Amino acid sequence: MKGSTLTSHPNSFVSKLQEERLNRLRHRMKVYFDGSRPDHQEALRALWSATYAGKELHGLLSDQWKEMGWQGRDPSTDFRGAGFISLENLLFFAKTFSTSFQCLLKKQGGNRSTWEYPFAVAGVNITFMIMQMLDLDASVKPRTFIRSVFLQMLSENEWAFDLLYCVAFVVMDKQWLEKNATYMEFNEVLKSTRTQLERELLMDDVLRIEDMPSFTLLC
Repeated sequence: MKGSTLTSHPNSFVSKLQEERLNRLRHRMKVYFDGSRPDHQEALRALWSATYAGKELHGLLSDQWKEMGWQGRDPSTDFRGAGFISLENLLFFAKTFSTSFQCLLKKQGGNRSTWEYPFAVAGVNITFMIMQMLDLDASVKPRTFIRSVFLQMLSENEWAFDLLYCVAFVVMDKQWLEKNATYMEFNEVLKSTRTQLERELLMDDVLRIEDMPSFTLLC
């Protein structure tokens, strides 16, 4: 079994590359979703196209969005907790691991609850959970060991945050099924997901997101 000895992981020193990539990531985290911005509108359309290939979207304000798990006909109201990066994360997931994305969207795996979590809103919550776990809003010098480990991963791959998001989503769904959870237990499942991610990130031989055992759940 993989261990969690701390000596094999990097110390708190932050390299120039890590600092540059962290600053870019922190900048992404501070961008609020703005429905009046053409690039944000285009990102929403891109998410729809990646999710429902060949199906026409009738407008950025449409009841069609509820199919994806947004709370209403205007997805922008659900981005307030995590901002534009949560939309970027969903789009990255849809394009990079389309099979897993579609399986979770359509709730195809396992014995599902009659009161399932709303897919898209769950994704926004996962983004926010990862931001808190990694403590990325803090000053440049890492305050937690998890953050030190992640900064090393970020120097290996600029898309480490987005990859971790994809892992987190499949871990969350797996935990959801194992607990036979319903929507009222979503926060509890999110907490256990965070615990699982932290455990894997601290394993001796996990030096990249792709090394995490749960990365193998993605397809």
